[in-house]
Amino acid sequence: MSEEKKPSVWEGFKAFLMRGNVIDLAVAVVIGAAFTNIVNSVVKGVINPLVGAFGTKDLDKYSSCLKAPCTFDAKTGEATGIPIMWGSVLSATLSFVITAAVVYFLMVLPMAKYLAKVEERRKAKEGVQETLDVTELEVLKEIRDALVSQRGPGGAGTTGSGGSGSGGPVDTGK
Repeated sequence: MSEEKKPSVWEGFKAFLMRGNVIDLAVAVVIGAAFTNIVNSVVKGVINPLVGAFGTKDLDKYSSCLKAPCTFDAKTGEATGIPIMWGSVLSATLSFVITAAVVYFLMVLPMAKYLAKVEERRKAKEGVQETLDVTELEVLKEIRDALVSQRGPGGAGTTGSGGSGSGGPVDTGK
């Protein structure tokens, strides 16, 4: 009986880390975290003041009251009534839309165009290779047809010298 050697936990972990997907995911998380800060600063520094031109500068302050009176106690931080904080939802939605637009227009769209060009070049190169293959095939067919026509109507294997080994020199290997 031969025992199969099981990989150690460390070897399995090392193989897991060396997969390309793990590294790509780690890079994406780090870039995403940094990008989140940029988007949040754009929302707080540009979008909120633009919205503030029509109301309050802080979108989080937009709210409605489901059950009056909606007031906040500054000492305890508790609210009386039932406030609906739709401003924070609007702020998060704007952050998402901005993030999606930037990712699409600055990352996805250029990468799609680049990949389309690469694919177009690959297909063009493949088309040239296919044309060469077809041309070689046509030449080989022409050569075959020329050889067949030189043989004449006598059939296969006749070259005009007897065909069965009579009349030609015999090589005995000595």
